[in-house]
Amino acid sequence: MQNEIIYGPTLAGEGDVYLFREGTHRRIYDFLGAHPFEHEGRKGVLFSLWAPGAKNVYVMGDFNSWEREGCPLAPRWDSSGIWEGFVPDAEAGCRYKYVIRTAGGELVDKSDPLAFAAETPPASASVVCAPAHEWRDAEWMAARAGKNATDAPQSIYEMHAGSWRRGDGDSILSWRDLAGELPPYLEANGFTHVEFMPVMEHPFYGSWGYQTTGYFAPTARYGSPEDFMALVDALHARGIGVILDWVPSHFPTDSFGLSRFDGTALYEHEDPRQGFHPDWKSAIFNYGRNEVRSFLISSAYYWLDRYHADGLRVDAVASMLYLDYSRRDGEWVANKYGGKENIEAIAFLREMNCALYADFPGISVTAEESTSWPMVTKPVWLGGLGFGYKWNMGWMNDFISYMSQDPVYRKYRHDQLTFGMWYAYAENFVLPFSHDEVVHGKCSLLEKMPGDGWQKAANLRLMFGWMFCHPGKKLVFMGGEFGQSREWNHDRSLDWHELGDERHAGIARWFADLNNFYRGRPELWELDTSPDGFEWIDCSDRDAGVVSFIRRDKRGGALVFAANFTPVVRGGYRVGFPKGGRWREALNSDSSLYGGSGVGNLGSVDTEETGFHGQSFSAELTLPPLGCLIFTPENGADEGAED
Repeated sequence: MQNEIIYGPTLAGEGDVYLFREGTHRRIYDFLGAHPFEHEGRKGVLFSLWAPGAKNVYVMGDFNSWEREGCPLAPRWDSSGIWEGFVPDAEAGCRYKYVIRTAGGELVDKSDPLAFAAETPPASASVVCAPAHEWRDAEWMAARAGKNATDAPQSIYEMHAGSWRRGDGDSILSWRDLAGELPPYLEANGFTHVEFMPVMEHPFYGSWGYQTTGYFAPTARYGSPEDFMALVDALHARGIGVILDWVPSHFPTDSFGLSRFDGTALYEHEDPRQGFHPDWKSAIFNYGRNEVRSFLISSAYYWLDRYHADGLRVDAVASMLYLDYSRRDGEWVANKYGGKENIEAIAFLREMNCALYADFPGISVTAEESTSWPMVTKPVWLGGLGFGYKWNMGWMNDFISYMSQDPVYRKYRHDQLTFGMWYAYAENFVLPFSHDEVVHGKCSLLEKMPGDGWQKAANLRLMFGWMFCHPGKKLVFMGGEFGQSREWNHDRSLDWHELGDERHAGIARWFADLNNFYRGRPELWELDTSPDGFEWIDCSDRDAGVVSFIRRDKRGGALVFAANFTPVVRGGYRVGFPKGGRWREALNSDSSLYGGSGVGNLGSVDTEETGFHGQSFSAELTLPPLGCLIFTPENGADEGAED
């Protein structure tokens, strides 16, 4: 039995179809997908799907008792591969799927690639939805460009929505629950941004969202699309920017998803040497196909446009750039010049970044790029990829490797501590202590630290002090801010009970004080991308394990950072200072307030007009064990006496 379906209504004009086929349409969500619609006084839903290889396309759902071939769609006259049909009396909230008859005659059931909402997994139907929210963030949106700028403080809290906290009975918090609890927590702890691991719909919870099936739908596990909009609005109300992790590099091969969507390799490559990822057992997008580029750019647009996201973090960029990524000889196909560079992916990333920055002023796009690919954050017109920021994976790996060493051996790894400054200005960097460092047997950040319990905590406080004072924006994965002991597990809450232990409470106080101090000191961020903002005082005392440097702002203001990476108190240790007068010990990671031993300089030091370390002034410091000190000039310091 065929249900009533009307042909002719459409949301796609000829220009839309032209741009879609050209690969330059940026908002295909305006005409593809399931849209509540009114035709000649009758309300219903207009369904529109791209499936050029299909022999027939049907839509089934709550509105036709899930009869597979009851509502056939019709192909457009323009050979675009788009199938359309208006189903009267269907409405928002209806579940649906497409049924595709392939060229070979097989019937396959597929979720809508342009679904704006989905059933809660493991169910996989799409849901008719027209998300709407009364936004109250106009002031934030008008000012956010300054929040995402390279000369602004950025302290990013990376988190997984389902395992941050749990409710009664270990229940997962909803988007609305998070809207009440998360913004004040981030504000109190000094964070400027939150970065959500992929919120897009995904079938396997253990993929953390990185195996995406719903490129236009927030996961239903935590509530409705409107609920997620309310969370973003609540974060903006507290002055917190929202960054969404986004995965245009690969997609899962679940039968209801994008894989061989119309019986052909529509979104991926036919050749598994190009279209299948050996690490993640997933499909790789075909960036050379125009409509696929339109699909992906439109997905990026959707989250910035409809959900007011302030930025995207693009996952696994390295896997997109290299045709031989994680492949052996004979397992990949060279480009037309015989090289390993993915020319189509490079072009896509450049096109995407140009479009996003042009149409959404004030946003940021960050690359997780783990190699030394040049000019990731340089403009496209200079030959760069056009990203705003890049995760500094080299700095992170070197620094964690250094910190994990017993202090007695650190002098042999000293270059791992200082090498990052050689390339600190090659890109606009984010310094990441991300989720990837605290899973799969890698231990938590705290447990990576050597020594007994006291030393572990001291090392972690020192580690955070170094990161916050080093050039680059900051990112910490949830739980790190209070030194969670266990590895992160997506199936359980963070171990908030550990805050009842004074050692963890001390780490949390240190992190919050450090983060809030960072936000208020332009010396630590205004010149993040300029060599003018950093000067070594001494980076060569590997035997003592002591390093010191100066951070500066645009007006010539300066602060001094000194760190002792050994458990030995360094008394009478002379350090050069750029200005004379009294310098306040603004922060001391070894303060008893943070669980330290209380070694320090009684709150301040007076410099002497004794040149040292190439500076005109100097002071003898007491450097705490496994600790760092931050000095700022007191009022009355000789502002004109800088060397």
